[in-house]
Amino acid sequence: MADSPGDQSTNTFDIVILGGGSGGYACALRAVQLGLSVALVEKSKLGGTCLHNGCIPTKALLHAAEVADETRHSETYGVKATFEGIDMAQVNSYKAGVIDRLYKGLQGLIKSGGITVVEGEGRLASTDANGGGVVEVDGQQYTGRNVVLATGSYARSLPGLEIGGRVVTSEEALTMSEVPEKVVIIGGSVIGVEFASVWRSFGAEVTIIEALPSLVPLEDPTLSKNLERAFRKRKIAFKTGTKFSGVEQTDSGVTVSLENGSTIETDLVLVAVGRGPNGNGNGFEEAGVTVDRGWVPTDERLRTNVPGVFAVGDLVPGLQLAHRGFAHGIFVAEEIAGLSPQPVLDPGIPRVTYCDPELASVGITEPQAKEKYGEENVETVEYNLGGNGKSQILGTAGVIKLVREKDGPIVGVHMIGARYGEQVGEASLIVNWEAYPEDVAQLIHAHPTQNEALGEAALALAGKPLHSHA
Repeated sequence: MADSPGDQSTNTFDIVILGGGSGGYACALRAVQLGLSVALVEKSKLGGTCLHNGCIPTKALLHAAEVADETRHSETYGVKATFEGIDMAQVNSYKAGVIDRLYKGLQGLIKSGGITVVEGEGRLASTDANGGGVVEVDGQQYTGRNVVLATGSYARSLPGLEIGGRVVTSEEALTMSEVPEKVVIIGGSVIGVEFASVWRSFGAEVTIIEALPSLVPLEDPTLSKNLERAFRKRKIAFKTGTKFSGVEQTDSGVTVSLENGSTIETDLVLVAVGRGPNGNGNGFEEAGVTVDRGWVPTDERLRTNVPGVFAVGDLVPGLQLAHRGFAHGIFVAEEIAGLSPQPVLDPGIPRVTYCDPELASVGITEPQAKEKYGEENVETVEYNLGGNGKSQILGTAGVIKLVREKDGPIVGVHMIGARYGEQVGEASLIVNWEAYPEDVAQLIHAHPTQNEALGEAALALAGKPLHSHA
């Protein structure tokens, strides 16, 4: 095993990582902690989509949106404030400041870790039958006894929907200098509902087009139903079970055509139909790595079909979440170091959608549980936030739903309400430690907190409800 920072004379390392986003840099940091030498190749900025074009900037916008709404409704709380409008230049400055501070911190971590950072566009040049391979960057070759593919994802579009002008993806939407008056969002999953929430709070008229029967269709039906109710109250329009058929741009606007024959006139179209994997064009297939429509399939230990070549993050089929990337990166570093870590399984990964109200969930939905255990072997309870003191203080409506295997552990926690993303940590412990309702019910939850509602839901599922109707 080479000592950090690798054998510079031959550019040989224990691990060469292609991509410096969430999965790639997490792998690099954990690997050097374990005494492995690492070269980290990144063509743009360390931190990847999450830090620069995804999680962090989007959530900064959502916080600005929350402040706007609080200002509008301040008199409800006896506070006299006046909402005068949105200054997008200042919003963007605030957002950039958050990103810059985090970016500088990450650069410091990488530098102090003794990681060799290679700036430039990397390509997997070859693999070795005995393990690992060679990554080429601007004509320079870097040999890894192990190679980690961490090239991430891109904002996807639809056939016949060309990005440009008034038709944008989330990346362009994050850099806009003004608030549009009218927006049509194609896609009602995570990205779509988050931007709908931001723009509505900023004063825009918003319509979501979703081909599937409900908003956030991958979530439990209870969350979808409650989010739709909340969006109606916020006057965010949506058309579910409706497919887009085309757009036509003019100098003054966009006409969106739907398959049912209707049209919508708008100022801007956001294409929010998910993200595609960056598995093509990087030499993977040519070097012998299996690629399926851009995805790089792996086993549960994140090994590709080539010995010593791993894939992490959005490149691997499954949930596309930054914290999944972090977990993948840490897992692979420990796997290479011989620690035999526990695999990262998607059902145990917490999920948060940061619209208003927030959605937070971990584990499987009620329909998934019924399919897995049988309809008669599933029990659920829904605790309405009307009984939670802190939620009433904040003025939020919502619900916590617990799903359990009959006479067994809790297998799914599904929550909706303002700030409920902050409660997903305990939900993750409940599901991943296979807690029974009685286990959670005996834990004391502080009053008055929103966290208390999780305890109340467990009390109800254990058959001894307190602040809820039986």
